[in-house]
Order: sequence, then structure tokens, then C-alpha cells
Amino acid sequence: MPKIAFILLCHKDPDSIIQQAERLTETGDYISIHFDARAKAEHFQRIKDALSDNPNVAYAKKRIKCGWGEWSLVQATLHAVEAAVDAFPRASHFYMLSGDCMAIKTAEYAHDFLDAHDRDYIESFDYFASDWIKTGMKEERLIYRHFFNERTSKTMFYGSFNLQKKLGLTRKVPQDLRMMIGSQWWCLRRNTIEEILRFVRQNPDVIRFFRTTWIPDETFFQTLVRHLIPTEEIEGRTLTFLMFSDYGMPVTFYNDHYDLLLSQGFLFARKISSDAHELKDRLGELWATGDQEFKISNEGRNLFRFLAQRGRIGRRFAPRSWETESSLGRDRTLYIVTCKKWHVAKRFAAAVRAHTDLPAIDYLFDEENTPLPDLGGIEGSLDKRTRHRRALTRIILDYYQSDRMMICLDPKNLDLIRDFYTDRSNTRLLELECSFSEDYLAGHAKRVGLAGDMTSDETITRLLPTIRRDVLQESDEIRDALLADFFRMREAGTEEENTVAVADFLHIPVDAARNIVRAPHLFAD
Repeated sequence: MPKIAFILLCHKDPDSIIQQAERLTETGDYISIHFDARAKAEHFQRIKDALSDNPNVAYAKKRIKCGWGEWSLVQATLHAVEAAVDAFPRASHFYMLSGDCMAIKTAEYAHDFLDAHDRDYIESFDYFASDWIKTGMKEERLIYRHFFNERTSKTMFYGSFNLQKKLGLTRKVPQDLRMMIGSQWWCLRRNTIEEILRFVRQNPDVIRFFRTTWIPDETFFQTLVRHLIPTEEIEGRTLTFLMFSDYGMPVTFYNDHYDLLLSQGFLFARKISSDAHELKDRLGELWATGDQEFKISNEGRNLFRFLAQRGRIGRRFAPRSWETESSLGRDRTLYIVTCKKWHVAKRFAAAVRAHTDLPAIDYLFDEENTPLPDLGGIEGSLDKRTRHRRALTRIILDYYQSDRMMICLDPKNLDLIRDFYTDRSNTRLLELECSFSEDYLAGHAKRVGLAGDMTSDETITRLLPTIRRDVLQESDEIRDALLADFFRMREAGTEEENTVAVADFLHIPVDAARNIVRAPHLFAD
């Protein structure tokens, strides 16, 4: 059975640290604590006094002052790791934690998980090829020497950086190392930890390099693990659930996140709000609980992304550079049908094909497997289709030897609709307005990854009003765009009203429009 040595880096709230250490060691695991030397001495003494009788607690042999983005964070981690290796010879795994982390599974679950998966867990993406760094310095973190802290000595930090840049004082990245980057919250096996410590002792030149890189806690262990351990023994992810905002700030969890956290496929989570007392109490009790089943749905990140983007959706008005010379043709007409319920729009398209000679394509820019003719590869992926939207549509018109065609689009694609309206061709739009039951919205949440099969009914119930508002907002945005030749066919409308709308939209006789409106089960779920 695995034994975990937790490597705890902390700098505040000694009472919480004491509670965390007592909880994690209660089940036979270990903890090695580095308490920042900048913190009050009496706080550290309080921790030592409270845990003095606990043989499963160790302390970094040297406390140092830590600063965000500095080598000091890595050095503090190494000090705590060395103490754990010496003090706990039975420890099989070493798990990096902060004072803001808490378990979201039981100890039994964590031990069984590690026992079943003999590998190291650490995010480690190629430093230069990946897009892990979203903004700010990238190569400059490595090729220049960083002696000052950007947060506490901003003038000195950028002054030194700009001077080196002006004088061309760059350095080479160690040639035998493939630089990697990722989260600092890892779980490594004992053999891996011992290999890292051996490497540190034998390669002082590499340590000197990392000492003056910027934010080395995101690169040091990530690079060395990939350098020392076979790839097949590494799982490129963390076992700690964490999320970041668009601005690179960690998302904080509160009392109402308990069920969401337990449903994620991770062992711990950060960061837990210091004010979330109820959540901390419930998670604290969880670790020592036995024989508990967890329903993993993993919807957390998709759900956060969905909720965070509401109200921040950008719009593009100008055509892209590769579209400026692309047009469907001045004498051609594109009929766009937009509907959130794809099965309804597909039935409508099938009825159009059955009762007219108009080519009608299903969700061309939304669904990968939409039936299409062989067009030389441009139709091969959604990315290609969207990137070359006008060229693709023109090619399909040429294929059918027609000047008229209908396509279906999800209402979220207002930018595509606007783009087609700016073309020299004629564009007409029909919205199929549907009713949305709670069962449909719940199914929609699962289809788009906002919920899983194991997501609790309570969570889905809380989510439904937001999803409903989002669906209705997409429809409102289309109407607010005041596009020309815009028509609506409503599930709640009369047959006569819908027949007139379809006839006007498609420029077809009323009898043909009525046959389309009467398509069997058109709006049925």
C-alpha cells in the first residue's frame, strides 16, 4: 500500500497548517513542512509545539525566505523533499501541496489510485512548442539572467532585463535538456525523487542556470522528470484540481463548491478560500472517511469556462485577410437556417430537399460529420471549413451547379452570419424558434460538457436557469443585429404563420412551404 509524504510549502495561518498536518498524517501518511522564513517566528514555533508528538511530521532542515517567481521556491521545495526522504524511508510517493490545498477524496481512494497507477504525475509541456504561457515573457525567462523579483523590485527587474537585452547578454539553454513547463503541483514516486536529488548533487551547472531563470518552479521539476524518467512512466497532468482565470489568476473555491470538487477526477484541490469554513470542515472530515464512492463527471473546467465567458463574448466585424478576395458571387443567394436544436433544423433541411430543388446542407460549420461531397480536402475539418468559409460555400455551390443553397448554423455563430451578410451575394436568414424543456436543457449541458452522467441533480438544477438564459440570449443577439431578410418560424406559431414565413424566406410557392411546415415531428424532441 502506498505511503504518501506530503511536501507542504506555506507561509501563513499556522492553525490551518496544524489541522492540515494532523488530518493528513492521521491515516498513516507523512508530511514535511517548509514554513517561509519571512513569516513570524512565533507562528512557526506554534506549529512545532502543536505537532511535536507526531512522528509523521518533519521540517525542512533550512528555512529560507521565498518570493514568487524566484528560485527560492524551488530551493525550499528541495529542502522539504530532502527532509522527507531522510525522515520517512517507507514513503513511496511525494506529493507537493500548498497551505491552500485540501483533499477532495478519501485517503483510501488516494492510496488505491496510486497503487493502481505506477507512474509520476506532473504537468510537463514542451516549453517552446506549447502555448502553456499565454502572455508575457517566454524565451526571455530563460535566455536572460533574472536577479530581482518582478513583484517586489519592479524597477530593478526590468532595468536589469532591458540592459541585458540592449547589450545582447543572452545565454544558451543547457543543450542536453529539453525544457518543459507546467504546474508546480506534482506527485512523484520515491525513485524519481531520489534521481532528482542525485542529479542536483552531480550537476551544479544546471542548478546555476535555473537559479537565475524567471519562475523556475514551473520549469525545474517539469524538465528534470522528463529528462530522467521514461516517457511511458509519466502522466502529463497534476492530481491537484486547479483552474485559472483569463488573467492568469487562480480560481478560488467556496462553500457551495463541495459537490463540484468531489466530482472532479483529482485527489486534491487548490485554492480553498480561507473564509470557506464550512467547505474546509467538510473536506477535512472527508480524508479519513472510508468506503465512499465518488461519481466522477469532470465538468468543472468546462463549467467555469462557460460561466466566465457570459457577457464577454467578442464580436468581429471586419473580414479576415484571407477572406477579402473571396465571395460567393453577386448573383447567388445563401439561405441560412439557425436553430439551437440541431435535430429540428436537420428535419427542416430534409423537408426542403424533399419538396424543392434547393441544395440544403446540415450544420456545415458546427458538426464534423456533416455529409459533404469530396472537395479536395477543404471540407476535411471544422477548422478548415470555418477558416475558408466563403471559399468552401462557393465551391459547394459550384459542385451543385446552383446559384442557391441553404445551410444550417448554430445560433452561437453570429459572427459567421454577419460575415456572410457582408458578402456581395444575397443572404437570407430563418430562425427556427423552439421551446426548451428542462429535460432538453439538462441533456444539452451533458452534450457540451457542462455536466456529466455522474453530475448530481442538484447541480444540474442550479445550472439550468443559466443555460436557458444563454440560449435565449443567443436568439436575442441575432434579432438585435437587425439583419435584412430575417424570418422566424415558431414552434408555438400557427401553421399559416409558419407557412408564410417559409414561403417568403425560400421564395417558393405556398403549397411547397406548407408541405415543409407539415414535416412529421418537425419540432419533436
